[in-house]
Amino acid sequence: MTNFIPIFPLNLVVFPGEALNLHIFEPRYRQLISECLQSGKPFGIPAVVNDSLMETGTLVEIMELSHLYEDGRMDIKTRGIAVFKILELIKEIPEKLYGGAIVNYPENNMQGSRTLMKTVLDGMHAIHLKLNVEKNFSKTDEELGSYDVAHHVGLSLEEEYEFMQLMQEIQRQEYLKRHITRVIPMMDEMDALRKKIRQNGHFKNLEGFKFT
Repeated sequence: MTNFIPIFPLNLVVFPGEALNLHIFEPRYRQLISECLQSGKPFGIPAVVNDSLMETGTLVEIMELSHLYEDGRMDIKTRGIAVFKILELIKEIPEKLYGGAIVNYPENNMQGSRTLMKTVLDGMHAIHLKLNVEKNFSKTDEELGSYDVAHHVGLSLEEEYEFMQLMQEIQRQEYLKRHITRVIPMMDEMDALRKKIRQNGHFKNLEGFKFT
């Protein structure tokens, strides 16, 4: 399917199913959001990476207008719907302050491997344990997919964008698994370095070398 959507480029990556709260303050996007609220239509958030507008983004729907300020600013709750690819960027629209794009929606295979996903989740939990952080996903591990956890394993913005471009769930699971496999040993090395630094300056109880 190909269609036109208004776009709201942001320096972040949004995944399908993700809940995203936004504070809308720029006049052009206040106009965009007001019109989407009136029409009930979604808008697109293409990712901005390294100050460049990327061709891939996520269509989002407005779930709630949480607060409307006297000066026109808004707090809204949104949810990601689907990944899109920009076919043509339309920077200026008559009588509009915002831009748009003609996009299509690549087929997205959501069928993955539960065994592979368990490996990803075990790795994620290990990272969180090392960092002493807790995450409440409001789902059981059996219900979690790659999109649910991708923001919680330490991916950079560039990596999140690479991840978003993968249109097979099993590819996304493999991507997260490879990332976690790299990260955990690095964290172990940092733990060892931290312990070594803490020991410096302490009185050491060491046996001397015994000549034979």
